Parts: sequence; structure tokens; C-alpha cells
Amino acid sequence: MINNDTFVIIGGDAAGMSAASKVRREQPDREIIVFEKSQYTSYSACGIPYFISETVKTVDELIVRSPQKFRDKFNIDVRTEHLVLEVDTDSKRIKVLDKTKQLEFWQDYGQLLIATGGKAYCPADMKGYDSENIFGISTLKSGINLEKYIENVKPKTAVIIGGGYIGLEMAEALLIRGLKVSLINRGSQVMNTLDPDMGEIVSDAMRKLGVTLYLGEELVSFDVEDNCIKAIVTNKQSIPTDIVVLGMGTSPNTAFLKDSKIELGVKGAIKVNAHMQTNIADVWAAGDCTETLHLVSKQHVYIAMGTLANKTGVVAGSNIAGENLLFPGGVGTAVCKVCSYEIGRTGLLEKELKKLGIDYVTGIIASKTRAHYYPNAKNITVKLLAEKNSGRLLGGQIIGEEGAAKRIDVLATALTHNLTLQNIIDLDLSYAPPFSPVWDPVQTAARKIINEI
Repeated sequence: MINNDTFVIIGGDAAGMSAASKVRREQPDREIIVFEKSQYTSYSACGIPYFISETVKTVDELIVRSPQKFRDKFNIDVRTEHLVLEVDTDSKRIKVLDKTKQLEFWQDYGQLLIATGGKAYCPADMKGYDSENIFGISTLKSGINLEKYIENVKPKTAVIIGGGYIGLEMAEALLIRGLKVSLINRGSQVMNTLDPDMGEIVSDAMRKLGVTLYLGEELVSFDVEDNCIKAIVTNKQSIPTDIVVLGMGTSPNTAFLKDSKIELGVKGAIKVNAHMQTNIADVWAAGDCTETLHLVSKQHVYIAMGTLANKTGVVAGSNIAGENLLFPGGVGTAVCKVCSYEIGRTGLLEKELKKLGIDYVTGIIASKTRAHYYPNAKNITVKLLAEKNSGRLLGGQIIGEEGAAKRIDVLATALTHNLTLQNIIDLDLSYAPPFSPVWDPVQTAARKIINEI
């Protein structure tokens, strides 16, 4: 018999545990069960590259709350090493595999939250995808496995496949660990979340750091020997390596929902409304397994970000607990760091604006992070994109050194509230020589292109 009060969560990281904690605060006596396929809950996946580089010394520093703490302090029944295989929305139950006992069972639910996150993309039909020296950095366990491999095997070379955020951050981590790092990217520049002219700046910076880039090349196969990848075969050459790191992006972990009647959308992510409800009654979803409404394009997109995972988890938990909270969407803001270089982006790219048929203008400026005469002023490049007639900001990208990337937050705020270039120029931003030129670089960029509006 179904307990209509039981709240079941699939996935025990950012979105799932944010929702569980919110429901527990509002409903102290409710039964909450969380099924997590790994042995860890509520950890910072974004911190994994810094654990591998040994900037973060222990894996425990990445764990916000352990499963035992959730059980003891919050009375949340967290069951680790439990993999959900199937969701039966007609009978309101899920099929679960207890991995430690190799035992399958059905669990009834009154309300269900799916928070299974994303997974590192790897072509599963390619021989060698499960070799012992290939690592997809999407879970804490995968990060621990790579760290142990580096410690035990002492690899000398690494090939990173993909030039996105994870690829760049892992390049930094492995450089710090003393490996010779190569990176393969099928695009003409790294970071397809930047326009090509800005991506070229990042590519040049990575070469200066000692990373060998193979641009415009695609993975064809792995050269495998004794369950170990010996070389990466591209459409142009074979590259020997000791370890392989996957940085080809993240896909939503939703394959197990195939027969659930839960509607999927972009890239197989779960479709949800602003309350984080799915098309099935009493079923919610949050985090990296869901779609997000892009506030600039007004289209649904797939964005795997820890910030959105935490926010959508709180929204889902609030509504499950009987409140009325909406998640408005996002603008695709992200930052990353490669050694001394910082990269920030938000909003839409030129290729996206062209696809949407939006008439736009763009401009790039080079400036300094501090007053030009102040010691250690660093270079910063800012690119803005704005609507041709209205001057409404549509996107922005920033590349520079210390003090550069977090300026993207000004542009993210402007995008969220539909500000124009003139609005940005009029902002009363802070100024002192150690922090900024008298005209902040984002305002200088706005001033440059406003005359084209």
C-alpha cells in the first residue's frame, strides 16, 4: 500500500539534498527517503579539479554533509549505493538496486523528486570507453579514482578530449601535477561557449601554459591494450597517452526514465515548469537532469551548473512542502580558471543570435583590471553583444587575469533584468585604483558599441 506522505528522492547531491533539507525544515515529521547510487552525498563536484591538483588537500573538504549527518541530524533516510533502475508512474513506485547486496526491490512513493544530475559524455559504443585509465570527471568517485591513479601509477602524459569548462580546469590540474598535457577539440578554438574570436584568446593562453592543442580534430577510436588506452586516434593522427580525461560535455542522466511517461526535452533532459513539476502528477525534477528556460532567448536549453542545481532543488523542495515558489530560469552564466587566466561568459553567442534572427551589434575592448598606473594591473578583454535598435544587452564574454572573471556578474545582472547598454554605463559601480580603472571595463565596452545602436 502506498504511503501518500512518503517523499522519495532519486539522487543525493546538490539538487536532491537541497530539496530534502527544505522539506525537512518545513515538515519535521515527514518520511523522506533518498536513494544515491554512490557512497557520497551533498558534495562539490565543481571542486574536483582542485582536489586533483592538490589545491584542496583532502576529499572530505569537498563534502558539505555526509550521509550519516543527514540521517542523524536531519532524520533523512539516505541510502547510498542504491541505484534506481526504473520509475513506474502509474503505480507510483520505483525499482531500486541495492548495489552492496545485489538485491532489487520496489519502493512506493507519495511524491517523487528526480535529481540524478548529469554524466560525462563518452561514446559508449567505442571500444575502450571503460578502460582503467579513462576518467569522466562528473562525480566525486570519478575524481577520487583519478587521484588514486595518478598517485599509484605516476602517469607522465595526459590527453583531454574536449575543450569545455571541465577540459580547461583539468588541464590546469594536470599541469600542476607535472603531467605533459594535450587537448583535443573538434572546434577551431577551445570553449564553444565563447565566440570564436574570444576562444582564440583562450587557446593562445593555453599554449603559453604548455598545453599542446589539437584543434579541428575529432575522436575516432581508442588504441587499447590490456584494458588500458595507449593512444587516442583522431581523424588526423594517433596521440600516445598514459591517461585520458573526458571533457566533451555533460548529458542528463535520464536513460532510466525511458518507459516512465515522464516527458523529456532538450538533449534528453526532463521537461519541468517553473515549479519544477514534470508532466506527471506528484513527480518533480531538479538540477542537471532538467531543462532550463533561457531568459534571453526564451527557449528551453540544457545547462549543467551547480548554481542552478542548488536553486532548482530549493524551488522543488519548497513546492513539495506546500509553498508556492517559482524558478524563473537562467542566462547561462559561467566562469572558469586556467592557471592565471580567468574566463567568464553569460547570455547568448553570435551564432545563437543569428539562428534566432536577432539583429545585433558587438564590440571588443582591451583594458586593465586596475588603474593602469597601479602595480600588478592585469590585462582584461571584454566582448558585449547588444540588440541593434534597442541597445538591450544580449550577451557578454570576459577573459583576463586576476580580477577579470567575476565582472561577468554585472553583465548577468543586466541580462536578468533586461538592461540596455546605457543602463550599464549609468550603473554606479565601485572605483578605486587597486580594483578598477575609473571606467570599469564592462562600462568601457558598453560605451564603445553604444554609438552603433
